[in-house]
Amino acid sequence: MSELDQGALAEAYNKALELEKAGKLREAAEAYRTVLALDPDDHGGAAVRLASIEQGPTPEKAPVAYVATLFDQHAEAFEKILVDDLGYAVPMMVREMIVSHRPERRFKRMLDLGCGTGLTGISMAEKVVEMIGVDLSTGMLDEAYEKGVYDDLYAGDVVEFLKDIEDDGTSKGEIQGWDLIVSTDVLPYLGALEEKFHHVARCLDKGGFFAFSSETMPDEAFEGADFKVGRKHRFAHSESYIRRLMDANGLVAKHFEIIVVRSDEGNPIYGHLVLAEKK
Repeated sequence: MSELDQGALAEAYNKALELEKAGKLREAAEAYRTVLALDPDDHGGAAVRLASIEQGPTPEKAPVAYVATLFDQHAEAFEKILVDDLGYAVPMMVREMIVSHRPERRFKRMLDLGCGTGLTGISMAEKVVEMIGVDLSTGMLDEAYEKGVYDDLYAGDVVEFLKDIEDDGTSKGEIQGWDLIVSTDVLPYLGALEEKFHHVARCLDKGGFFAFSSETMPDEAFEGADFKVGRKHRFAHSESYIRRLMDANGLVAKHFEIIVVRSDEGNPIYGHLVLAEKK
């Protein structure tokens, strides 16, 4: 993108933000559409913002360019923001949930989908023999690498990574058998989950666990939809949708509870903490 394009993009994006902040949502929507015309890859997440102000359709997921850019920009300060400022403790909740169900079990291979800076990897390190992490953001992967808990790290979309794993559990001839797949703070960037759940279930060993978190809203807020973009531009998923996907893919709930995922401006953000076992 040329400097002129960058300048026009920044001008359109800032105009959209100002209009949205002023409550002029129709005008803001037009400005966000200008942003999309200038940047079809949508590094700024205009499509998600349109959905959040109910001026555009709910996308299937957050744009890949947007997620990668967002986390690359915040990689170095990510843990301070998430843990210290927002009270995020889901990785330790995942560990406690798994240990409470299988206190003596040590997993052969864990796949951390959306590993970020490696918080879940650290929490599970003593319970896993081999650990692989996948994330869109190379900046986040650099931070995860420094922790030294992953045997391998891969840059890419988590669903595309799962698709590349063959039915026998191999990918590129080197990855075999997953008895634990975890995915924390990833569903808020995905709307439709059919592909992800299908491929997670396909890649899990029988008796393997899928541990994950989501964000949610009161049932009436979904207005009959399975998922919706909230005011903070993150996807919320209904409990009925997640349970339906688990049933459809042979995943049995061993633990399913509502938790406070994090806080936002002092307000609790609710979500699900789930442990599912493959039949």
